[in-house]
Amino acid sequence: MPDVTTVQPLSLSLDKMSVSKRAISKDSKGPNGKSNQLSSESDRYSCYPTPFVGDVDLPESMEPILMESKRRFVLFPIQYHEIWRMYKKAEASFWTAEEMDLAPDVNDWNWRLNDNERHFISHVLAFFAASDGIVNENLVERFSNEVQAAEARCFYGFQIMMENIHSETYSLLIDTYIKDPNQREYLFDAIETIPCIKRKADWALKWISDDQSSFGERLVAFAAVEGIFFSGSFASIFWLKKRGLMPGLTFSNELISRDEGMHTDFACLLFSHLRRRPHPDIIRDIITEAVAIEQEFLTDALPVGLIGMNAKLMCQYIEFVADRLLQTLGNPKLYNSTNPFDFMDNISLQGKTNFFEKRVSDYAKAGVNHSATSTDGPSDATSSKLFTLNEDF
Repeated sequence: MPDVTTVQPLSLSLDKMSVSKRAISKDSKGPNGKSNQLSSESDRYSCYPTPFVGDVDLPESMEPILMESKRRFVLFPIQYHEIWRMYKKAEASFWTAEEMDLAPDVNDWNWRLNDNERHFISHVLAFFAASDGIVNENLVERFSNEVQAAEARCFYGFQIMMENIHSETYSLLIDTYIKDPNQREYLFDAIETIPCIKRKADWALKWISDDQSSFGERLVAFAAVEGIFFSGSFASIFWLKKRGLMPGLTFSNELISRDEGMHTDFACLLFSHLRRRPHPDIIRDIITEAVAIEQEFLTDALPVGLIGMNAKLMCQYIEFVADRLLQTLGNPKLYNSTNPFDFMDNISLQGKTNFFEKRVSDYAKAGVNHSATSTDGPSDATSSKLFTLNEDF
C-alpha cells in the first residue's frame, strides 16, 4: 500500500467553490503547486497515490449495498444485522417538536441574554434550520436512490422524518424568539443572505450535485456535515446550558445532537461495508476541508466569543471531533487534540448521558436488540466504533 504520509494535502480554493462542481475545483492545486485542470476522473485523482483502497477494480455498481436486487423490496430475512440494529435504535429515539417547552426561553431571551448572545443564537439557529433540509435533499435525491440494502433504506427513511422534525424545531425556535417578521425572513433565507452560512451550505450542496465523486467520498462528506459542521454549534448551545440559560433550546439541542451523532455513526457503518473505499488521503482532505470551514465559522464569521467562549478552545474541540471521525472511518488521527470542554463530557452516544430525563432514557422505548436480529449472525466489527464527541484515547 502506498505511503500515505508522503502525500501533501490537496489545497482547495474554498472561496470559489461552486454548488454544481466537484469538491476539487478547477482551481485546485496539486502537490507541485500548479493548477489542475480537472477534465477526467484520472485528473481528479492525479495528486493521490491511488484513488481507492480495498477491491480497487470493483465497479461501484457491484458494491453489495449498492447493487440492485429484487430483495430490496422485502425485509426478512435480515441480511445486514448491524444496519438493522441501527435502524431499530433510531426508531426507538423518536420524538416530536411538540415536546419542547419554550415558555421559559422567552424570558431568558428578552431579559437574560445580551445583544451579542441573541445575535449568535439566532444565526446558529438559522444555519441549523437550513442544514437539515440540505441533509434531506441528499438523502432523497442521492443516498436513498443509490443504496439498495433494505435495512439501510429503513434507516434513511426514518432519518428523513427526523430531519424534518429537527427542521420544524429550529423553525419554531426562530419563530418564538424573533418577533420582527423581516428579521425572521432574513434568518430563514440564511443560505442566501448570510455569507458564513452560505459557505457551509454550498460545501454540502456541491456534494449532492456532484456526478464524479464516488459514493464513498460523498458518504464521508455528509458524515463531515453531520459530525463536524454541527459539532461546534452544538457545543456552543451546551455552553448556554452550563450557564443555566434557555432550557427549551438546550433540551432540543440534546435530542438533536444525539440524533445527528447516530446519523454520523450510521454513515461510518455503511462506509465499513464498502469493498472499494476512497484512499485515506482523500478521506483526510474531505475532513480537513470541513474542519477549516467550521473553525472559520465559529471563530471569525460568527465568533463564539460573542457568548463568552474561548475561540482557541473551540478550534481544538472541532479538531478533537474530527480526529474521532477520522479514526471511525479507519484513518489515523490528524490533529491529536483533546477535548477542552468539560461540559461536553455529557455528550456521549454510549449511554453516559441523561438526555432523556423528561422521557424514556437511552433508547429504551423499543426493544432494540429484540427484533429480527435476536438470532442474527456475527456482529459487525465496527459496532464498537461509535462516533462520540467526548472520548479521548
